[in-house]
Amino acid sequence: MKLLLRLSRQAIRYKALYVAAILSTLALTLVNLAAPRVLSAMTGIVGRGVTEADLKTIGWLTVLLIALYLLRVLFRFMSNYMAHKAAWYLVGDLRTKTYDKLERMHLGFFHDKETGDLMSRVINDTRDFELLYAHMIPEMITNIVTFAGVLIVLLTIDAKLALITCAPIPFILISGIVFAKKVNPYFRTSTRKMGELNGKLQDNLSGIHEIQSFGREEYETGRINEKNFDHVRAMLQALKVSAVFHPSVEFISSIGTILVVGFGGYLAYSEGLSAETVVAFLLYLSLFYQPVTGLANLLENMQQSLAGAERVMGILDAPCEIEDRPGAKDIGDVEGEVEFKNVSFSYVEGIPVLNDVSFKCSPGQMLALVGPTGVGKTTITQLISRFYEPTSGSIMIDGKDIRDVTIESLRGNISAVLQDTFLFNGTIAENISYAKPDASMEEIRKAARAANIDEEIEAMPGGYDSMVGERGVKLSGGQKQRIAIARAILRGAPIILLDEATAAVDVETERKIRDAINSLVGKRTVIAIAHRLSTIRSADQILVIEEGRVAERGTHEELLKLGGSYAHMYEIQAESEKELA
Repeated sequence: MKLLLRLSRQAIRYKALYVAAILSTLALTLVNLAAPRVLSAMTGIVGRGVTEADLKTIGWLTVLLIALYLLRVLFRFMSNYMAHKAAWYLVGDLRTKTYDKLERMHLGFFHDKETGDLMSRVINDTRDFELLYAHMIPEMITNIVTFAGVLIVLLTIDAKLALITCAPIPFILISGIVFAKKVNPYFRTSTRKMGELNGKLQDNLSGIHEIQSFGREEYETGRINEKNFDHVRAMLQALKVSAVFHPSVEFISSIGTILVVGFGGYLAYSEGLSAETVVAFLLYLSLFYQPVTGLANLLENMQQSLAGAERVMGILDAPCEIEDRPGAKDIGDVEGEVEFKNVSFSYVEGIPVLNDVSFKCSPGQMLALVGPTGVGKTTITQLISRFYEPTSGSIMIDGKDIRDVTIESLRGNISAVLQDTFLFNGTIAENISYAKPDASMEEIRKAARAANIDEEIEAMPGGYDSMVGERGVKLSGGQKQRIAIARAILRGAPIILLDEATAAVDVETERKIRDAINSLVGKRTVIAIAHRLSTIRSADQILVIEEGRVAERGTHEELLKLGGSYAHMYEIQAESEKELA
């Protein structure tokens, strides 16, 4: 019930459509209640013997019946369409709201989530709300009103027979409660299994190149088949319970009909109950048990809808660990000073990634981070953008703690080129201008020239209008990386973060990109992660990170003289380059 109340609050903005649907439903119910009364009156006239005066009455009753049936068509259309319109608008709103919540979640939230499962929650599970609001709620209102209306009519016709008609109702309600408890876990499992299947499909389609390269098609088909039939089996378990419940309700309802016919015959014999009354009862009987038997479908659909609703609410209720503090202010004009003060960080409690890291990078300087893989270099750049919060210590930009400024203004002053370059499925120009949508073509070309990719773009058949494909599949790794660099340059942010920006380019291209990066130094603060030490030789400050700590710091020349880890790394790379030459 708590979940239903929460969902109702989501739908309140479409109350006008729901009111129209409910009023139409009530009108439809009144028409359905009136039609049998007219039919029974006509039956009574025919039963008594039709006179010439009765023909005129029958004619008027026939016109009235046609009018009622036409009104039934109109009200049914209004009821169905208005309810569906409100429900689908609600589904659209919830999809956008759920996606927006996902978009704002901290990166740690996604570490143990499958993309396909999250997509299933946004698309499939929200669709179940349509079933709830377009079918179940209007039908529930219709059934309640119809049941109450028919019961009142039956009581006015014959109270004894009406009470006999109600005899099966408690048994149907009890069976409905038992059914709901039994079937709900199965629908929850079915919904979860569908999410797992979507997750596996998304994972496999993203890794189709690896699957084909290693000849694992048959193996992966088997895994998809396993996930597929996990969902099928869960769904069949739910339907098995439904298959028992539905005919049971029909049987109990039919017992009620038998009781009415039998007891009605007895009353006709003992108390002279008229044929017109028995006919009226039989006509209303289908209307009386229809809401009760409809309970079976309503309960099944409700359990299925609520299973999906719980998964959607699981996202909407998830805490956003990274959000603006109360009173957070716009960071204002940024010069680009970045400072870490005794920063420690852990992704998993008890397993430190960074331990008491401190450094300061003045505006316009280049700070380089080097060291073995997995020692926390990328984590440092992620902390600067506040994708994660430090376990202890503080991070300052221009002397302001980044937790005291708005996330939007903070990230608006940072451009990043990530190690795993991501391009959207659009044109090259659209990808370069992603962070600055109003950029002119001249600005886009200037950024591309600075990243040494302009000539290659112009050589393509579509030029800057060439499509890059999903995740940039139509481009080489080096081209994707340089487009990402152009995107960062175009944004014009005072702080640029480069995570292995030259990892996927050849030596000549690396030199040109290095020149482009060096040209930014003095104008913007550059924090670069690099395994190729030649890329960061001119850095104002180099930090050697080992086991989450700053092991060495200094310029290129100072670190070579120190003869420590940096000097050792440089010697190894120099020897490798000589061998390749």
